[in-house]
Amino acid sequence: MGRWICCLCSRAADLLMLLLVLAVSCNPSLEATASPSAPHVKPSYSFGRTFLGLDKCNACIGTSICKKFFKEEIRFDNWLSSHLKLPPSYLLSYSGNYTDDAKSWRLVDITRLTTKYQHDQADKRICTALLKTRTCSLERALRRTARVQKWLRAKRLTPDLVQGLSSPMLRCPSQRLLDRIVRRYAEVPDAGSIYMDHLTDRDKLRLLYTLSVNSHPILLQIFPDVEGWPFPRYLGACGRLVVSASTRPLRDFFGAAPEVAADLALQLLAVLRSMGTNDLNYFFYFTHVDAGTFGVFSNGHLFIRDASMLGIIDKEEGSQLTDYQQEYKDIFSCLTVDCQSAVVSCNSIREKQSLVMVCQELLPKLLKGKFLQPVQEKIDDFLQHCADGFTDDQGVDDAVAKLAELLKPLRSCDSRFAYRYPDCKYSDKY
Repeated sequence: MGRWICCLCSRAADLLMLLLVLAVSCNPSLEATASPSAPHVKPSYSFGRTFLGLDKCNACIGTSICKKFFKEEIRFDNWLSSHLKLPPSYLLSYSGNYTDDAKSWRLVDITRLTTKYQHDQADKRICTALLKTRTCSLERALRRTARVQKWLRAKRLTPDLVQGLSSPMLRCPSQRLLDRIVRRYAEVPDAGSIYMDHLTDRDKLRLLYTLSVNSHPILLQIFPDVEGWPFPRYLGACGRLVVSASTRPLRDFFGAAPEVAADLALQLLAVLRSMGTNDLNYFFYFTHVDAGTFGVFSNGHLFIRDASMLGIIDKEEGSQLTDYQQEYKDIFSCLTVDCQSAVVSCNSIREKQSLVMVCQELLPKLLKGKFLQPVQEKIDDFLQHCADGFTDDQGVDDAVAKLAELLKPLRSCDSRFAYRYPDCKYSDKY
């Protein structure tokens, strides 16, 4: 009898539960009160391999930071959007947020080495030139080239392996510079060796591709900010996107207050001085400057934001390429530039070339109309002498020295210049 009653009670309970479920499903208002709310599903990026450029690997930059993207530890936009929508893929650069602990976030720049359109055009050029088709496996096509075959056999990165590449950094290469590239290439585990034994065939192709398209990320790796070089920190790459510390381009400061303009102008001159004279005996020079070449950190510190137009001459070893080797052309010479473009001879690079460019293109926009007379007139006069100094290195030096002396007392010492405050209160240097 007891078992029968127990069974009856169990069936009654099941029937009651079924009726309750039916009642809730027929009445939405009951559902809101009778059942707990559904757990919140965290939205996530819908990353495509195409957006990142992973579908093009190993004709890409690297994969060292891909996990950060897919774990949502790198997010786009200046604020942590709950919608997590990806920006348009045709942009050259994006502002993003980066975290190591999911609690504190810092701003980063996410950039392409060229526009997506230029990348796509270069990809078509590879397929058309090497396989006579409009689309192809880029890696398979590039592996057929004589240059890649030579790279894959090489134990050491030598000047003949980079001959004819369009990057200004490699126009006048020394063995010492190329060894530094191999030792500090950040997309592979650090081996600290000048030999390429620790680079797989895939790694060699990625390094060659990066050097062929844009040497900016390589410069950030081999001359890191932690050693005092004026470049943003390289954080990694995923496909054809590169992530580095956040910056504001110098163009954003053309309308800045006089004391800010004076400070940035002095920093700009100091950076160019350090690029010409440094402990490693490398001479850095620009082949082109514009309002996005230099940038400013949030603490007011100025640095080189875009190093793609930066050339290097080794004062110790000099160039180890002949003029004939410089003029050598193949598909890797033409990924981002016209193959018919003239090659600049290493011997034609002038010591004050970068100073003259900056005096022509940037300092007038930064300092124009900022100060009272007669100070402004003197500034304009020194800038003109500097800008006209293509044939007179000593005249450029004199004009820049006088400009610096004129600007020093015009800058201020306060918290806006966090990179040197409060040190400037207690030092004659400022």
